[in-house]
Amino acid sequence: MFRPTKLTALCAAFTVAISYATTVKAQETAPSRVRGTLTEVSPSQVKMRTRDGKELEVAINNDTKVVAVALTDISAIKPDSYIGTAAAPQPDGSLKALEVHVFPSSMRGVGEGSTPWDLTPGSTMTNGAVGSIVGTDGRVLTVKYGDAERKVSVPADVPVVSMEPADQTALSVGSKALLLAVKETDGSSSARFVIVGKDGLAPPM
Repeated sequence: MFRPTKLTALCAAFTVAISYATTVKAQETAPSRVRGTLTEVSPSQVKMRTRDGKELEVAINNDTKVVAVALTDISAIKPDSYIGTAAAPQPDGSLKALEVHVFPSSMRGVGEGSTPWDLTPGSTMTNGAVGSIVGTDGRVLTVKYGDAERKVSVPADVPVVSMEPADQTALSVGSKALLLAVKETDGSSSARFVIVGKDGLAPPM
């Protein structure tokens, strides 16, 4: 079970993961998101085959934070749920979800706001509390963050996933993952954060 100090660190790390870090150590380049399949896992390193076929070696350590995602459905989203959504901005100012992830209550507040995202050209990542849910199918909702509010439509073919704190035992060969990695001064890559899919799921964000 996660102790409060560990959970606080996890939440802080996830805040970085869902928005490009605004401040990084002098010896590091800006963190990058890398998506692919884990081909080798050890206590100090993972190897990944990226979506474009590249083979990467990325260091991990005890400070690498891990979150697992599992497939759920639209019924998991309730009024006041804390969610994130990678989405495509629409001409009327609303958002069309590309995916939705539902946070556990212990991670409420992480990454609140709306920032550019790299899932598709022009996409954004918006995290906030669900306000109203419009219609009987629950696929139109409002998301509030700070003093702002955005209307979000969730198409029927868009994945909805739940998130839960995990540890490095969740990393296994064949798992799909999203890494937040930085380049070290020696040219190697280190993972600060890993989002790993459960049961063969590729993290959709």
